Amino acid sequence: MIELPSKFLDRMKVELGERFENFLASYARPPYKAIRINTLKISVDGFKKISPFALEPVPWENCGFYIDGEKAGKNLYHSAGLYYSQEPSAMSAAPLLNVKPYERVLDMCSAPGGKGTQLAQKMQGKGVIVLNEVDYSRAKILSRNVERLGITNALVTNCSPGEIERYFPEYFDKILVDAPCSGEGMFLKEAAALTEWSPQNVSACAVRQAKILASAKKSLKAGGLLVYSTCTFAPEEDEIQIENFLADNPQFKLLEMHKYLPDEIKGEGHFVALMVKGGESGESAVKPQIASCNKKVETLWRDFEKRNLTVKFENLHLIRNNLYSLPADCPLLPSEREVLRAGVCLGEIKEDRIEPSHSLAMSSECCGAQVFEVDENQAVNYLRGLTLDCPNELKGWALVTCCGHSLGWCKCVNGTAKNHLPKGLRI
Repeated sequence: MIELPSKFLDRMKVELGERFENFLASYARPPYKAIRINTLKISVDGFKKISPFALEPVPWENCGFYIDGEKAGKNLYHSAGLYYSQEPSAMSAAPLLNVKPYERVLDMCSAPGGKGTQLAQKMQGKGVIVLNEVDYSRAKILSRNVERLGITNALVTNCSPGEIERYFPEYFDKILVDAPCSGEGMFLKEAAALTEWSPQNVSACAVRQAKILASAKKSLKAGGLLVYSTCTFAPEEDEIQIENFLADNPQFKLLEMHKYLPDEIKGEGHFVALMVKGGESGESAVKPQIASCNKKVETLWRDFEKRNLTVKFENLHLIRNNLYSLPADCPLLPSEREVLRAGVCLGEIKEDRIEPSHSLAMSSECCGAQVFEVDENQAVNYLRGLTLDCPNELKGWALVTCCGHSLGWCKCVNGTAKNHLPKGLRI
């Protein structure tokens, strides 16, 4: 069993009393593993038919399943975006918001993207979801996960909570604050959670969380829902945090609050609280983003689209040399520096041609006019970055698919498929 911090054990012993021994025993087992099936690309029943894993349902998420001892991130279907690897108890927060299509949703502290993509999945590509992460390196990981899962209505931003508050006053119907915390629920999974834990860090996290909540409340419209969650058990970061927030903000009302400990559920533990903001909702001051694309670029794109795609993209917007299809009803974007992704990145403008993006390949199943369906061995070679032999009749851009699911682009010339999978994604 792992060696837990003595001050953590002393605190939990006082809090849990007779339950403490059962709580302590839970750290003798290996951590639970789970995946969440991405219904933007495949139905739950459809995935069950092809699943390489034995699946056991996660009770609080109807797309979530426990898996046993498998390296889920190494599987072909992971690269195709058919599922997301997610700690099972972490799946408990997003369902409380009951997100629906056409809503405006914010995940304030989103990286690496488990809860945010869980919310986006329920929106079915309709409405706008802002997935924000203040740490740029983590925001890039978040953006890659959004791309892999084929989410088309997300803005991935790299802003501080204060900047989000200023950019989006009273704009969102629903907000998730999965706050950075002392990580007591991660002790089994991450060595850093153990080495970085201290009572001082717990106190510092509580101060940071209060500041994040103070910004989040200003971006939520009246009548909107706010979920606060952590993967820690410290009362200062959980129940006391919520008590203090409600005391300072009487317009908010607590609807539900749950603390899941690892001795009572099949998971590493989580805290969640659901609140509603009272008052009358008015018009948000946030202006819509007017899609902007010059005539030359639009002509280039429409020519590429006509020759290479079976779907049509609207709301074309040029950011630097990258062309995007913005979500409908897209809010005014923060500065270019702070936006990593806006809807679907269609491709890069290179003088007089379009280089289609991996984001486009992953955005909708089989949107390519030409499809190069490969077997599993060929698929693995493609994911390794290798050139493939292809049918001679394939000319130009083609989507590489396996079992009908897109893996990325290739360019076919004289029976050879040149690999266009981004180098950073190759295995």
